[in-house]
Amino acid sequence: MTEQLSLFSGGHSPDRFPRHRLQSLKMSAASIEQWKQQVYAFQQQVKIGAPIQQESLFELPSASTQQNSDSLDPFALRQQNVEFWRWKSTDAGIAALYFVIDYELPLLLYVGETAKSEQRWKGGHDCKRYLDNYAQAHYQAGLSTKLGTAFWLDAPVATRPRQQLESSLISKWRSPFNKENWELWGTPFTGRKQDF
Repeated sequence: MTEQLSLFSGGHSPDRFPRHRLQSLKMSAASIEQWKQQVYAFQQQVKIGAPIQQESLFELPSASTQQNSDSLDPFALRQQNVEFWRWKSTDAGIAALYFVIDYELPLLLYVGETAKSEQRWKGGHDCKRYLDNYAQAHYQAGLSTKLGTAFWLDAPVATRPRQQLESSLISKWRSPFNKENWELWGTPFTGRKQDF
């Protein structure tokens, strides 16, 4: 079994040593593009294959219909800056699902859920590191990105149903930064050694 090369050399985890002491490994533009094209091809099939549901002219949609993962298109939500968590906010926010997207291709990189949309990323969050590594690899390879986030603010307030919806969306879109999909896409941007 071969191991996925980490973006960091020396076998050290970026969690244990400052970034400036680590020598980054360069990924070629071709390998980055190949990885992205595989994810893109899958996600486009998901987008194209979304089932069409007949709506009644006389009934309002039920809450379960609104929360159905088949009807939620992360790419259709309003784009926000990926650094949204740095903005000052007067409240903690509301329950939400959030999506990290590279709008350049476009690719859905990560699906998450939160009870407090304005506070979720203010502390530690592994996805911040993945995004840094992703952006740095693109920069070094001379490739462009257009990283952003999108929030779906109609998520269930109750934790369990919100987490079930998140899990369903992770499974549906196979977002590569979610650990549930690392075996499928590999982990070139996590900064950890994993099987590829």
